[in-house]
Amino acid sequence: MAGASVSRAIGVVVVCGVLLVSGLLLNMQIQSIAEQKDYNKGYEIGLEAYTYGLPLLVTEVTFQTMTSINVSYGAYGPVNQFNNVRVLNNQNSTAVVAPGANSLSSIAWLDLSGEPQVLHVPEVVDHFFVLAFIDPYTNDVRNFGSVPDTTPGDYTIVGPGNGVVSIPANVTRVDVEYDRIWIIGSTQLKGSSDLTNVNNIQDNYTITPLSQYGTDYRPATPTDPNTNVQVHKIPSGLGFFDMMGHLLEQFPPPAADQPALNRFAEVGIGPGMTPSLNEELNKDVIRGLQDAVAAGPAQIKNETMAVFLESFDQHNGYLVGGFGEYGTNYQLRAVISQIGLGAFTSDQAIFAMSWTDINKRPLMGSTNYVLHMESFPPVTEGWTLTAYNLTGAMIPNSIYRYQFNDASNLTRNDDGSVDFYLQSTAPTDPAKFNNWLPTPADGTGFEIMWRLLAPNSADIPDILNGTGWLPPEITVVA
Repeated sequence: MAGASVSRAIGVVVVCGVLLVSGLLLNMQIQSIAEQKDYNKGYEIGLEAYTYGLPLLVTEVTFQTMTSINVSYGAYGPVNQFNNVRVLNNQNSTAVVAPGANSLSSIAWLDLSGEPQVLHVPEVVDHFFVLAFIDPYTNDVRNFGSVPDTTPGDYTIVGPGNGVVSIPANVTRVDVEYDRIWIIGSTQLKGSSDLTNVNNIQDNYTITPLSQYGTDYRPATPTDPNTNVQVHKIPSGLGFFDMMGHLLEQFPPPAADQPALNRFAEVGIGPGMTPSLNEELNKDVIRGLQDAVAAGPAQIKNETMAVFLESFDQHNGYLVGGFGEYGTNYQLRAVISQIGLGAFTSDQAIFAMSWTDINKRPLMGSTNYVLHMESFPPVTEGWTLTAYNLTGAMIPNSIYRYQFNDASNLTRNDDGSVDFYLQSTAPTDPAKFNNWLPTPADGTGFEIMWRLLAPNSADIPDILNGTGWLPPEITVVA
């Protein structure tokens, strides 16, 4: 009897031990599943927030970099004044992504937090020009210039915080939603002999504080001029979302973005929020957010390729837009912030970009290509074809040729069509040499971009949907 009691007692202990161990293992498994679920949530929403916030942060660090000096130095310089690129763009022009080879840039960052600023638009003759207003989210919210035939004169730019102001007579009021606006100006340059004319046009783009309007205002000259540009970069880790929270608070997003913001708030991302200081976020969500930022650049590259391939068959192997207005297409907005920051709306310019040949093989300087163009684009202000390296800079070459345009002296075929030859070495045939656009001599990758300036308004929809004019296929020379 005693032995049986001991056996039963031992059995109970063993069973309890097994149950205890099983319970511990089950709890550990449940905990592991919960941790993975929290991590996944942080990672997935973090990636969505990265795509959403990237253009906002890119614009911010661009602002910080370009205004880090106190005198005008090319496209760089203080706020509330135009900083003009006064020489032809070339392989060393890196202030903006994919600079134009037949235009000069005029850059101004408006700070409207103190008071409105008065923009003077001069009379511009025989030159296409645009002064595009880019908001902090990279939307092109308004354009002054040849399209839509802006009346020369003065325009008071009024931000959201200074709405009750007295506007002088004969000055047009223009309200904007943010107290920071990036003006990207572009003025057509008709060759090196036209440089003085364009510089004179640039000199007449001016910005004057409203309180100084009507006086002989000139921006103050600093006593300690500084042209040492400080390059600012997007922070890594949780710092990305901290900066995003600050910018969302500074520049409130449109109402249409609220569903996305509600989702981001689930992991501590949003206006005024700083995830790095949020003690309520558990370590697994934080780990997911950190990994999302680390994976963000690769995701944007994948999204760039996805957007490109979506357009590929419809547009002869190109990504074609029609950019500058994104709505809630956060993916496209993020992609363009990396390959064409500050892109204009389609009434100003349509862009056609490609990184591959017609068989979807990457464009390489080690391969020769031909583009057979049967008809020229339907535009009112011309077109350009430019080659860039994969960082968006013009390609160095011995003949300093970076682009072709509608004024180029091209060799034409008997039927009026044109063949462009893209290769790293010069063709021996003089006719081909005349149509040669150099590609990287080291054989590395490159991209090409067509710009259609002020396309015919009736043709814009068909160009964008692929039923109208198409950029020429990029084919490998056998």
